[in-house]
Amino acid sequence: MNMTGSKIVIESLINEGVDIVFGYPGGAIMNVYDELYKQDTITHILNRHEQACVISANGYARVSGKVGVAVVTSGPGFTNALTGIADAYMDSIPVVIISGQVPLPLVGTDGFQEIDAIGISRPCTKHNFLVKDVRDLARILKEAFYIARSGRPGPVLVDIPKDISSHHTRFHYPDTVNLPTYKPTVKGNIKQVKKLSKAISEAKKPLIYVGGGAVRSGATDEIRKLLELTHIPAVETLMARGILGFDNPLSMGMLGMHGTYSANMAMSETDLIISIGARFDDRVTGNLNTFGKNAKIAHIDIDPASIAKLVEVDYPIVGDVKVVVQDLIDVLEEDFHQGKFFSWNEELQKYKAEHPLEYEDSDEVLKPQWVIETLGEKWGDDIVLSTDVGQHQMWAAQFYPFRHPDDWLSSSGLGTMGFGLPAAIGAKVAKMDRISVNVSGDGSILMNIHEIMTASQYGIPVINVILNNAYLGMVRQWQSFFYDERFSQTNLEYRADFTKIAEGFGGIGYKVKTKQEFIDAMSDAIAQNKTAIIDVDIHRKEDVLPMVPAGASLNEMILFKDTNKPKDK
Repeated sequence: MNMTGSKIVIESLINEGVDIVFGYPGGAIMNVYDELYKQDTITHILNRHEQACVISANGYARVSGKVGVAVVTSGPGFTNALTGIADAYMDSIPVVIISGQVPLPLVGTDGFQEIDAIGISRPCTKHNFLVKDVRDLARILKEAFYIARSGRPGPVLVDIPKDISSHHTRFHYPDTVNLPTYKPTVKGNIKQVKKLSKAISEAKKPLIYVGGGAVRSGATDEIRKLLELTHIPAVETLMARGILGFDNPLSMGMLGMHGTYSANMAMSETDLIISIGARFDDRVTGNLNTFGKNAKIAHIDIDPASIAKLVEVDYPIVGDVKVVVQDLIDVLEEDFHQGKFFSWNEELQKYKAEHPLEYEDSDEVLKPQWVIETLGEKWGDDIVLSTDVGQHQMWAAQFYPFRHPDDWLSSSGLGTMGFGLPAAIGAKVAKMDRISVNVSGDGSILMNIHEIMTASQYGIPVINVILNNAYLGMVRQWQSFFYDERFSQTNLEYRADFTKIAEGFGGIGYKVKTKQEFIDAMSDAIAQNKTAIIDVDIHRKEDVLPMVPAGASLNEMILFKDTNKPKDK
């Protein structure tokens, strides 16, 4: 059957099981939007900015386990989308971006709304395609979805010139892909797995270090089983929060710049690091010259380019994390004696007890940590939690009782302010039976606040809890600690009225200053089942602690007890 290129796009999406796309129309992609209008299988959600289109697709992908889809136009439409694309790339999220392009004869001529989408996106996509012949379009889309979801997931761009979208050809959607140079290794080398098993048996202070790759692989059950079998203590990265479960006694919590004392000390004193789907990010390792200096290192990852990229590795294992961990369990079960690491665990439990995560609560001014704890304690079983980037993100990572990694969405690698609200929209669309909450700051929320209108229009109830300290809080904290309190361009005392903004975009708004007001506002927002902003007036100069200064070693933390200087409210 002959179809236009734009019709082929729609039919290909349907063949891939796509039922939701996030997008924003424009001239170069207009033919595709015309076909979207004619069909009733795919629901289109109109975001108010192309960055938000891709981030919403990102949030949808994280929670649904499917490939997210964003559709944008050429030129500024595409450049607006780039931050969202880069964010998905850094966090290994499967998203297919379909962009319009000027007609092929105009490519390279600086035509109206032309930009070199392929050249610009090359550093921040897993792969990209410029479609030059309509006969290749269905095959390219099949390959795009396969590449996005397989191996180490990531964003894939399909750039479609406008004339290609109007050309006709016979439509056939391939059943398989043929990519001879792209064959991700799923099964790990069993010899290496056995070597790691032997190293575990010989270690005195092993530590499991879990990263976002474990989440993408769906390896939560396997990792928890590995801990149950071996009683090896474990730490999580920001992306892996929820893998271990908040009440697991073997969990030392999150490690890194704002990690727990016990997690950072465990990493400093371990003699065997077992990295599972993590990439040794600088916010995790601190000073690389002192990181793991007494430890041998095992690195399990599906991406061979990630292994030994930053640290020397003794036991490299390329493969799907879920598969490799199960293989490791099978080998260990043959000859592993429990109780080997009792004294090591006892030592780390002392660290936990000596320096727990703490803050000085108050009945006079709301503390952000209390807000996060209360969210988790009262509604955590029903919440999918998204965050923006800044102090509020770190407080959420520290104090929220994470139950499962699919309930946590945060921009980790790129650190994108404005991520939280559009991601929460995508998360809610993926799980309409859950309460979608975005924890943001008064700086971050403004980056994509127009998405309140998107959520309101489509009846997507997202509750935005703004921890409002009238500062760009994380930058202010650095200026306080390391720049002699020269608060350059971080004071946000010229405040927006977020309640009116919420109402102006079709939502509801609350201004709260007390604990009871916050509880009442959350309860009412859930009952109203509408998009909401809860503007929480918090302690202005609260800091995120512990903190490892830039360039310091993990054991060189600034702790709560080290910062007793008076703080303004």
